[in-house]
This record gives sequence, structure tokens and C-alpha cells, in this order.
Amino acid sequence: MRPIAPHPGRVRDEGSATAELAVSLPALVLMVFTALTAVTAVRTQLECVDAAREAARAAARGESGIPAGARVAPNGASVSVADSGDTVRATVRVRVHPLGGRLPGIDVNATAVAAVEPGIVGG
Repeated sequence: MRPIAPHPGRVRDEGSATAELAVSLPALVLMVFTALTAVTAVRTQLECVDAAREAARAAARGESGIPAGARVAPNGASVSVADSGDTVRATVRVRVHPLGGRLPGIDVNATAVAAVEPGIVGG
């Protein structure tokens, strides 16, 4: 006499959860890495916008815009200020390296424009 299976017709699926986890875990890690990289890039973009705004405001008041922007800019950023008559344009550029430089970087930049205040010559 043959023993009766506890659930006739059912296929045993022992180990399938482990296999599914092994397949999905790399995808989950990649998604988390991508999200962290995006958050870092957005945060750096906001810092560049703040730095460009500060540089443009300072230059529009007749002060030196580059040191004003460099105080607020992220580490390693370059700040440039260009005077074009009645406006001043400040640009901040930086390269973001996810995972500390082990992967290719992302270029982030921001530009701000401010009107030169009356009575100011050569922003």
C-alpha cells in the first residue's frame, strides 16, 4: 500500500522563497542606489541655486560675487560672475560623484540673474 500524500496534486515548493529573494535582491539594491543618487543630485542642485543667487545678489550690489557664492556653494564648486550691462549673471558648477567617486559623476549647475542696482558701476 502507498502512503497518501498530505495534499495530493500539490507540487513541493521548498526553497522557492530563497530563489525569489536571490533574484529580486540585486534589483532592490539597484533601486535604492538610484534613489540615493537622485537625492544627492537634487540636494546639490539646490545648493548650487542658493550659491548662484547669493553671488548674483552680491554682484548686483557692487560687491564681489565670487566669494559670496563660494561661501554657500558645495565643496569643489566653481563660481563665475559675468556682467552684461544692466544685469549680472552668476553660474555655479560642480560634479557630483555617487559612492565617493567610484562611478562616473553627474554635472550639476545653476545660474541666477540679478538686475544691477541703480548707481552701481561695473557689477
